[in-house]
Amino acid sequence: MKFNIITLFIACFLTTAAIAQVDRSKQPEPGPAPKINLGQPDEFTLNNGLKVLVVENHKLPRVSASLIIDNKPHAEEKPATAALVSSLLGTGTENMSKDDFNEEIDFLGANVNFGSESVYASSLSKFFPRVMELMAEGALKPKFTQEEFEAEKNKQIEGLKSIDKDVGSIASRVSAALAYGANHPYGEFATVENTEKVSLEDVKAFYNNYFKPANAYLVVVGDVKTSEVKKLAEKNFGSWEAGAPKEQDLPQVANVNETQINLVDMPNAVQSELRLQNTIDLKMADEDYFPVLVANQILGGSFGSYLNMNLREDKGYTYGARTSTGADKYASRFVAQASVRNAVTDSAIVESLKEIRRIKTEPVDAEMLQNAKSKFAGDFVLRLEQPSTIANYALNIKTNDLSDDFYEIFLEKINAVTADDIQRVANKYYQTDNMRIVVAGKASEIAENLEKVEFNGKTIPVKYYNKLGEEVEKPQAKEVDASVTVEKVYENYIAAIGGRDAVEEIESVVMKAEASVQGMALNLTMKRTMDGKLNLEVAVGGNVMSKQIFDGETGFVMAQGQKIPYNEDQIKTAKIDANPFPELQVGDATLEGIETVEGTDAYVVALNDNYKTYYNVDSGLKMQTVQTVSQAGQTMSIPKGFSDYQEVEGVKFPFKMTQAAGPQTFEFDVTEILVNEGVSAEDFEE
Repeated sequence: MKFNIITLFIACFLTTAAIAQVDRSKQPEPGPAPKINLGQPDEFTLNNGLKVLVVENHKLPRVSASLIIDNKPHAEEKPATAALVSSLLGTGTENMSKDDFNEEIDFLGANVNFGSESVYASSLSKFFPRVMELMAEGALKPKFTQEEFEAEKNKQIEGLKSIDKDVGSIASRVSAALAYGANHPYGEFATVENTEKVSLEDVKAFYNNYFKPANAYLVVVGDVKTSEVKKLAEKNFGSWEAGAPKEQDLPQVANVNETQINLVDMPNAVQSELRLQNTIDLKMADEDYFPVLVANQILGGSFGSYLNMNLREDKGYTYGARTSTGADKYASRFVAQASVRNAVTDSAIVESLKEIRRIKTEPVDAEMLQNAKSKFAGDFVLRLEQPSTIANYALNIKTNDLSDDFYEIFLEKINAVTADDIQRVANKYYQTDNMRIVVAGKASEIAENLEKVEFNGKTIPVKYYNKLGEEVEKPQAKEVDASVTVEKVYENYIAAIGGRDAVEEIESVVMKAEASVQGMALNLTMKRTMDGKLNLEVAVGGNVMSKQIFDGETGFVMAQGQKIPYNEDQIKTAKIDANPFPELQVGDATLEGIETVEGTDAYVVALNDNYKTYYNVDSGLKMQTVQTVSQAGQTMSIPKGFSDYQEVEGVKFPFKMTQAAGPQTFEFDVTEILVNEGVSAEDFEE
């Protein structure tokens, strides 16, 4: 396909061509938005209904192909099924083993990725005929084996276990479930329980039901001729059996009758995740689409937006706040979100509502409006530099029922948005009287103040939900028996692991553990002494990636060839972590109460403002520690879990540990514990 972009950009300000006196006291008027003349992809349709779009671009010797099946959303009795279909596609075909398939892809320097209803492939143009053949092989002739199914299912379950502890993930999935309903495709989500119920037959049934060509598009972009693509498509996808999936009637979505706070208790959260939301009926084909784009940009779509400037720059509540306003042809929602400190959760909600009300009631500043429009113009022009943009726009036109000139007049429509338009659509789509304010956070610290939040002169009611989006009773703080003290908790722990006499015989402990990271071995070696010294080494694939040394007073981290001294907070933490048994001395520790950890009651002991330890109420064993770290204006918690206690030299040590690192959780299996051996003074020197 050949195409020309006739006009990319027109000067933002008009100047006169005539030689005349120019009045420089007046700002020039903005010029008209350019009308973009986009080339059209070449199109053809196979006999089975597969629609093919081709954009020729011969600047680079590369080609990409995307197979997108634009099925109507469909809810599943077992929502994890789609993810399992996605992970199993590409794990072997009728003609090739998984290893042979992956090895050939690697040999060709190609990428082939599968979704439950999509495939993407890219390669050098000289290899593209074979890569498209492999793409079709993986997509149309999968071999779903029980062995691969069990392996992928276990991976998914482990991933869901880690998500279950992530406050942001819980906030996102519960907010979607409450907005759309748990039975709506946009509201359902996978859990450990419903994933365990998925069978291999469910996977096969999903694939056979929904991997059909009737709603499918094959988009090919790059250094290839349309005539060649036609032959390749016929050869590789022509035999795909025609058919369309049976469509479901989607449940109706509705907003709540009055604005309310929906609190999900996350006992270990050091931050609250906020999602202020309401569902909307907005499609890309609607006239309101363009003013909504600009309104969202002003309210929360950029660094200088109302919401971010208030919550981050003015109040310092968060590292960043943003909004999104969907335009899905089936169901959409408006969402304002931020991660804020527990102590300011209620204030952040009040300020967020204030900014939403502001865009609804106050005309937007002319300069801010123009800046928002300019941002869209700049981004639009940059996107046009990518050949794939032409294909993506053409696909959007087809799948979203847009006019043929939708993108040609895109900037014209953006430029036409007025301050009155912003106020009008803000009042229509940002429904502050019918809004769910979903909060995932530590109820024991935030619930009392949330129940006092007022808006428009009324107290906002608070309802409580669990991590599955089910309404529950308000969580009640569990009272600690007056006889229980920090000393008692520590005594019970020391007794549970072997007793004071056995523990006090220990002078040093060496622990070796391993985890798996993307198929590579992650090895951890930690040496600790009873006088508070620490040597911690982490290696990946046998190569040392980082090392920490603490001599009891000062320490440093060595990583990527750089030596970084401990700061004050790191020294405080090291003085706790370096001792194998800090429970031998109470120090300044305080008993804060009882919280639930992994479904079990645990005593919470605070060693300082940023470090807490949790002990099983029944067994006395240490279950986890949670360290709070502040960096670049963002506060986050770092939990470490301990389980599978086994006896070594008369003392029990945890042989399973979990370590969170952002959204990922590493699971370590202890391979060896050495007591009073394997440690020397040189281990704690620079």
